[in-house]
Amino acid sequence: MAALKAVLFDCDGTIADSAGLICDIMERCFLVHGLEPPAREATRSIIGLSLNTAIAALRPSLTAFEVARLADAYRSEYRLERSRPHFAEHLFEGMVELVLDLAARENVFVGMVTGKSRRGVAALTASHGLTGAFSVVRTADDCPSKPHPAMVLESCGELGLKPASAVVVGDTSFDMEMARAAGSTAIGVSWGSHAPEHLMRSGSLQVTETVQDLSAALDRWLAREPART
Repeated sequence: MAALKAVLFDCDGTIADSAGLICDIMERCFLVHGLEPPAREATRSIIGLSLNTAIAALRPSLTAFEVARLADAYRSEYRLERSRPHFAEHLFEGMVELVLDLAARENVFVGMVTGKSRRGVAALTASHGLTGAFSVVRTADDCPSKPHPAMVLESCGELGLKPASAVVVGDTSFDMEMARAAGSTAIGVSWGSHAPEHLMRSGSLQVTETVQDLSAALDRWLAREPART
């Protein structure tokens, strides 16, 4: 019997094509509070961090109270967006099929490690037929922000696996650094927020250009003999 392994996906920028929405909401929150909004490229650079950490990184001069107030405003704006009749959080083409294919395999656990809230994850998975596809989920509600390794370590602990038996798939250097700190493999995707060279410098085994490339890379990794630790 093949050894059990886990594929842990980031969400925003990896599964979900959400950068535009995140930038729009962040801009509105800053404007409503009388602040100069960050450049969209700056906002893209912090996607993947937990919300409070991301806002503090965008504007280091803010107090903890101001950061918390902006974070609350962001959550309210996001809920308002979701309530609109024709709202749809788009996923990158092919990602639903890839997640479901992996989840159907006998010796593979699929997980999500994300800076989104649990509420946001539940809404996204329900709207795209992915409820139940993820054996484990760790969010900003559960763990410190990436690149802290807690999301990976807790996911592996819940699944009964060593971190070396997990691969993290993500689009940011935060994902790659988190995987490396946990002792897991990291595979990057080029269609998200951080440039491929940043992903490689941050510890990615490789950076894939398409979902088909990612599927092939995961197949190769899953076929490897388990690490001896």
